[in-house]
Amino acid sequence: MTQAVSPVARIREDRSVYREGWWAQGLWALAIHRLSAARYARRRGIVRSLWGAVAKLAGKWAECVCGISLPDCATIGRRLRIEHFGGIVVHGATVIGDDCVLRQNVTLGNRSEDRPMEAPILGDRVQVGAGAVILGAIRIGDDAIIGANAVVLHDVPAGAVAVGNPARIMERRPAQTTAASHDRRSDPVA
Repeated sequence: MTQAVSPVARIREDRSVYREGWWAQGLWALAIHRLSAARYARRRGIVRSLWGAVAKLAGKWAECVCGISLPDCATIGRRLRIEHFGGIVVHGATVIGDDCVLRQNVTLGNRSEDRPMEAPILGDRVQVGAGAVILGAIRIGDDAIIGANAVVLHDVPAGAVAVGNPARIMERRPAQTTAASHDRRSDPVA
């Protein structure tokens, strides 16, 4: 049986990935999301209704002060890092996996007014570059990277890189980690 984790414990865990600690505006918006979403665990009643009103006000505060629209009905995994706050819009039906990174001016939303509840699903460890737009009921695989200003309208496989407008998929090259590859003295031509 899995134990429910309190929103306060989640916020402490989220804080561990922010260099600025409590000063990070992305953390403020995420903390408001965590505390607001926790009300769904309660039965309907006066407490949940009042909690909802306070949550709505706090969410609007985060939008105005932090420039981050993070609805409490969005599903957000552990340790989301929002870098360089501002201009971030997340659809309420979006699902974001663990250890993801969102940068400024990112939009995760629906693609059509005819299908308003279709929103992206991001896997674990996805990095979304500044100004990227991900629209519709698409899946972004684990460890994928979405480049800056990319407009993603189709699924992105795990480990791939999506760049451009419209985004095209590129395979990520494995990094060379040997010391000899970085040491000019070992190169016979140098």
